[in-house]
Amino acid sequence: MEWISPRRLNRLGMLNMNRRNVDYIARYNERSSYPLVDNKLKTKLVVAEYGVRTPRLLQVVREQHEISHFREMAEDLEGFAIKPAKGSGGKGITVITGRDGDEYIKASGARVDAPYLERHLTNILAGLYSLAGTPDVAIVEDLVQSDPDLARYSHQGVPDIRIVVFQGYPVMAMLRLATTASDGKANLHQGAVGVGLDIGSGRSLNAVQFNRPITLHPDTGLALENIEIASWDAMLEMAARCYEATGLGYMGVDLVVDANEGPLLLELNARPGLAIQMANGRGLLPRLRAIENLKRPHFSPGDRANFAMKTFASL
Repeated sequence: MEWISPRRLNRLGMLNMNRRNVDYIARYNERSSYPLVDNKLKTKLVVAEYGVRTPRLLQVVREQHEISHFREMAEDLEGFAIKPAKGSGGKGITVITGRDGDEYIKASGARVDAPYLERHLTNILAGLYSLAGTPDVAIVEDLVQSDPDLARYSHQGVPDIRIVVFQGYPVMAMLRLATTASDGKANLHQGAVGVGLDIGSGRSLNAVQFNRPITLHPDTGLALENIEIASWDAMLEMAARCYEATGLGYMGVDLVVDANEGPLLLELNARPGLAIQMANGRGLLPRLRAIENLKRPHFSPGDRANFAMKTFASL
């Protein structure tokens, strides 16, 4: 694992926020596509048409009176996730991992009852977690059963994989692992671990927490240098397909590996953060420019994924 300091990263083509906003997000992302990716329900429905699978949808709650159906729907379920369709940064997501009589057990181990979950659904509909505080829709999804090979590296939360896709090409990827500091969420700003992944192979490159290099997970104590993601080429092709589905030129694609279903799309982000560069120990700019300079772009998602694996593989 080779750690590269932020100062050296700047010399290696680090993309900063201003350049990301002006040269990539504003230039390559049509405003008309934003409502599609800012709404998890709309995302699920549109990507399904392009062969991209997501966790199974159990219920959509659009109106207050529909909350009464939630208790019936959840009666026989061991686990599920409640999400605000227009939430951001993981806000408002409640994950239930088990049952004990009338109580539901959250991922953190806390116990809650049905009225608690119904109040949470009411808060979602009221827009408590939506991007602009506007009224929202709640979606209830199947619980993701994380692939055990990956799950052991994460503390409580489900590990996910963020892939930055530019013009339909996967250009950089990282694995995000939950920690005590991040409260079981795969959010780097809250203290999750980011593990850079080699686009060519899906193997780990470097790991950071709070932008500082680490070699062991702070909670599990496991070494982070020999992680390898299964079904890597399939995941890259899935990420590439999201370009056709949304038309977004610059986006973050968040995937999970389910133990039974394989790779699934969690959500899309039209304004992906830049910490992925620290996790990889290399800047995005050279890769973005390589795509911009292509004389003959590749038309199929599979061809674009293969090109990325060959071109951006770590030597």
